[in-house]
Amino acid sequence: MTRPPLYIVRHGLTDWNVERRLQGQADTDINDVGRSQADRNGHRLAELIDDPAAFDFVASPLRRTRETMERVRLAMGLAPEGYRTDPRLVEVHFGDWQGFTYAELEARQPGVTQARSRQKWHFVPPGAGAESYAMLTERVKPWLDEIERPTVCVTHGGIIRVIFHLVAGTSPERAAAMDVRQDRILHVEDGMLEWL
Repeated sequence: MTRPPLYIVRHGLTDWNVERRLQGQADTDINDVGRSQADRNGHRLAELIDDPAAFDFVASPLRRTRETMERVRLAMGLAPEGYRTDPRLVEVHFGDWQGFTYAELEARQPGVTQARSRQKWHFVPPGAGAESYAMLTERVKPWLDEIERPTVCVTHGGIIRVIFHLVAGTSPERAAAMDVRQDRILHVEDGMLEWL
């Protein structure tokens, strides 16, 4: 399927990222490093996009993605508030594990994280609302299929992993283990994905 160009930015670094804490859908803020990353990504997008008025700008509704998008737009010379949010772009939900590091989970209940390390794509953590990457795919695919115009998207690492699986056919195991940095832009066009 041919899709319009899509530029995807992961939200800027948060203190929870630094601590390797499972954020999921917890509503955290980006830190000073994350703000610098967002600004740099915005400057880079300004170099790449000739006509920003032709683009849709969409973000996950969480604070860390909204602030990143607003900083990206400001760095592009655009009004920071000129974007929309889509709840389908929120991060995978870690259920009862949200807010903890793997070390903390293991200290509380030794061996509890082993099942996820063996089968990360299909594993659902305990607790209400928890999701696997496979479940996340069902949420993201309709959003991806509905893109009708060039788009800049600010979202989360889990969403980007799912997009690699959906667009490039990256295996679930490889996609789930991908390193998704905050200082790069993912360009998606004609079934090709490229880090910029």
